This record gives sequence, structure tokens and C-alpha cells, in this order.
Amino acid sequence: MCGIVGYIGNKHPKDILLNGLKTLEYRGYDSSGIAIKNDKNIQIIKSVGKISNLEEKINNTKLIESNMGIGHTRWATHGEVNLVNAHPHQVGNITIVHNGIIENAKEIKDKLMNKGIKFKSNTDTEIACALINYNYNGDIIDAINKSTNELIGSYAFAILVKDKNMLYAVRKDSPLLLGIGDNEFFIASDLSAIIKYTNKYILLDENEIVELSDTYRIIKNNKIVKKEILIADVNDELVSKCGYEHYMLKEIMEEPVVLENTLKPYLDNLNLLPDISKYKEIHIVGCGSALYAGMIGKNLLEEKANVKVLCEVASEYRYKNIIYDRKTLVILISQSGETADTIAALRKAKKYGIDTLSIVNVKTSTISRESDSRIFIEAGKEVAVATTKAYILQAAILSLIAYKTALKRKSISDKSILNEFRKLPKLLSEVINRDDYIRIAKEIYKSSNVFFIGRKIDYSICLEGSLKLKEISYIHCEAKEAGELKHGTISLIDNDIPVFGIITDKDIADKTISNIEEVKSRGAKVIVITNIELNKYDYEILVPKVNDFCQSLLVVPTLQLIAYEIAKLRGCDIDKPKNLAKSVTVE
Repeated sequence: MCGIVGYIGNKHPKDILLNGLKTLEYRGYDSSGIAIKNDKNIQIIKSVGKISNLEEKINNTKLIESNMGIGHTRWATHGEVNLVNAHPHQVGNITIVHNGIIENAKEIKDKLMNKGIKFKSNTDTEIACALINYNYNGDIIDAINKSTNELIGSYAFAILVKDKNMLYAVRKDSPLLLGIGDNEFFIASDLSAIIKYTNKYILLDENEIVELSDTYRIIKNNKIVKKEILIADVNDELVSKCGYEHYMLKEIMEEPVVLENTLKPYLDNLNLLPDISKYKEIHIVGCGSALYAGMIGKNLLEEKANVKVLCEVASEYRYKNIIYDRKTLVILISQSGETADTIAALRKAKKYGIDTLSIVNVKTSTISRESDSRIFIEAGKEVAVATTKAYILQAAILSLIAYKTALKRKSISDKSILNEFRKLPKLLSEVINRDDYIRIAKEIYKSSNVFFIGRKIDYSICLEGSLKLKEISYIHCEAKEAGELKHGTISLIDNDIPVFGIITDKDIADKTISNIEEVKSRGAKVIVITNIELNKYDYEILVPKVNDFCQSLLVVPTLQLIAYEIAKLRGCDIDKPKNLAKSVTVE
């Protein structure tokens, strides 16, 4: 959500900023802009819509000579999407770009307006910019410190100062890193924005101020901070489409490989997984797909290991009165490791002295660094906003944890299940290389409403299938527990409305089939995804039958592919759906 890139060095910053912003497109945005600086001037160019619009505008503008600049992709929070609200913002001597949300922006704005300061935009960013300018008396470090001490909320700022040939940055609760090149330096929200130029970087911690010129200084509490320079092993090829039409399709097709890479160490030695069998209660916390992966884990831990599990959306968990009256573990799930609500939930648990375990993809992320223990999924770079391979890996790790916990608690004894985990990548490859999803997509892509029904773990699968379809196709979708249909939802079922039925749990299969018959009798177009041969509905996709720990991992990829094909038929922007962001770093 929003992206920052900054540069200072021996090159003109235009191309570096544009390349960085293009790389950050996956985070979600609705406007973009750059500011470049020389000894005399700061030139700002902004545009609404795609970065291609900004690029065209830049190419048609006579640029000042420059060796430093900042760029931004904005995802609107304060103020509508327009040119005035787009970043960068400039007030007096200060020009900034900003990720995050300033919660006390109105109070600060009122104070500054009483001092005679006027505002052009409706953004909290301009207010922060005005505050830094108000506090600036020639000492920019002092001005940043005074301003950030007053700001409440989250922020990552990149800052240009009119009378200084330096680039500054500071962060709190929003990710930011310093890239170190050959006589040049970079600021970025994400390493991918600068990996083309350097693989050396420093992770910035809370309230550390970076000062960049022909060298760099990191300052905190007015003291120089020495930081470790890290070396990334990422390369451009990992984020290319490799011949696929969309990143999303590429990432679905990568699932068997990344699944094998993630599971192999644990299948070779189950003891590498944390032992959670000592806990009396587990809280699984996440947002969106991460939450729905957590629900797979909840179901398996409760059903197979007899552990009490609370599965909560992070934005609610952080504010609820959670009663920690048993020995509790909180499991945090986040692809980016920078999800704002999940970070807040993590810190809430730690405040009460509760053990925390994170399942993340980004090893250098805030959630990874702050949790007591962590499991890394090996998804690699996931560019498409709608997660696919990261979700599969999150669910797979939770399934394996549930299996280990059930063994430890002696609620199961079948060790041959590990062999089925080993077969999963091959079976998954067979599932995603079929093409029956294309026929189904062609039949239903013009629909305005789609329903998903299932029971127990199948309902958890429905939630992810529904989310994936609505995310990228903009079709209204609803996932419902199949037994709840008669309590309202069935009134919406009419002729030719697509209803997906998920049936993998043999113990309640007959119950779900009865519910499917109810919608079929009302004219619904029924699509069943199951591991049981039925041969009685409009469309059926039969997936390989495996043990309960592995089964959901062979169903969801089919739903991902159906969503992908429907979005493609509808002409949607599949990799960058409207209004969505890859990494939700604000509340």
C-alpha cells in the first residue's frame, strides 16, 4: 500500500525513480509523482492513474539538472484521488512523500492554521510536511525529531530540503530501507524497487533518521547509529513473468515448486517445526487470505489435535478485550510481514507476555523481527496483489503444524501421512495443469452474483474462493456455511446464479449435498469441487483424494484458476485490481 523510492548519486534520478515506482505498482496505488532537486530548484511532477501517465508527463517536461529525487505511488486514504492530493507535497522549504496515516492530522492542521498556514490538499501528508517546515530553522534533524514526536500514527517519509543538497528519510510502523550502491544511495519501501541497482541494504528501525549525501548517516536520539549492511539474494529474473500473460497465473503455476521448497526441510525433520503441543489455547490472527489460511489451521488443530483455537481478523483482535486465561500462543500470519493490523495484534500479545509465532514470507519484515519465533514460507516474490502461492504455503505450514501437534498429543498415530505431504507437489501440479476451469469460467463470467457453500473445513475453502473471485473480477461473491442457507441466503438464489459447492469432508458430505440440492431446485447453476464422484451436477471438478491434512491444498488452486480465467474474460486488471493493495501497511 503506497510506495516510496528515493535516490541520490551521480546519475539523473528520473529513470531510477520511474523504474522503482513501476516495481512498486504491485502494492496498489491510484496516483504517483516524483520530485527532483538541484542547488536552486525542486521540480515536482504528478499524475493520476497509471505510472505510464506519469512517465508520459515526465517525458514531455523539460527536467532540471539533478542528482537526487523522491518518488511515490499513492493509495488514497485522506482525500479523494486527484492531482492536488497526489504526492510529493511541498510546504515552504520541505518536500516529502509519505506512506502511512497520521491519526492526529486534524489537530495539527488546526494548530498550524491558527498560525496562518494554509493548505492546498485534503491529505495528512501535506499536514506533516507543513509541521516539519514549521519546525525547521536550519537544523533539519531537529525539525524531523520535533515533528515526529508530535505525530501520532504510522509513517515513512522521504524528504527533500530546499537549502540542503541532501536526502532524508525516517520511519515509524511503515517499512523503509536504505540501499547502498557505488557512490549512490537509495531509499525504498521494498527491496524490489532498487534490486536492479544494488543488493546491499540496511533495514531502518523505528524513528531512525537517514541523512544521505556522498555518504550516509543514520541518527537516532541525536546519536549516530551503526547498522549491519545486509546482502540480498534476489534478482530481476525472479520477478519477471517468464512468458505468462499475468503474474497471477505465473504464481499459481509456481505453487508446486514453492510448496516442495517450503515443506522439504520439515518433512525431512519434523522437529524443525515449533512444538506447540504445550499450549492450552492457540490464537491465529491474520487479514484476508492469511486469515482464511488460518481457518484451515484452526479446523485441523481442533479436529485432529484437540486444541482450542481462536481465529480472529487482526483489525478486530487488536481492539478486543482478549482474555488470556490459559497458556496461550498467538500465531500471526502475513505474507509481507508488514500488515499494520497484524503488527498491532502481535504487539498486543507481547504486551501481555504471550508467546508469539509468525508465519511470513519476508525474512526482514517487522513481524518476523518482533515475534518470538518464526516460520518462513519460501514463496519468493509474489507480485500479483491477489495472493495465491503465499496462501497455499501458509495453509500447508499450518496443516503440517496441526499434524505434528496431533502426533505429540497422541490424538493420531499415523506417520504414513508424511508420505502424502511429500506427494503434494506432484498432485498439485496435476491439478493446476488441467483446463476444466476454462469451460466453467466461460459459462459464468457474465454473472453478477456468485455463491460458495460448504461445511467445516470446506467452508474455510469457500471463503478464500469467494475472496479471490471478488478481488480480481469485481463480481459480488458470498461464502456461506451450507447449513445456514435457509436462514436468509437462499432467498437470493434464482435461475442460473452460479453456486460453488465444496465437498471434501466425507463425514458431512451428505449434509452438504442436501444443501446443494436445495439451490439446484431453485434454478442455480451448480459447480461442485469434490474428491467424491457424484456425476449429478452441471459441472463437477474431481480432485485427488488425500488425507484431511492435505486435502484443502488441492482444492483452492482450482478456485484460483477459475477466478483468474473469469477476470481475464471480463477484461479486468488481474495483477493490480482497483482499490486494492498488496501490503496493507495502514489501518
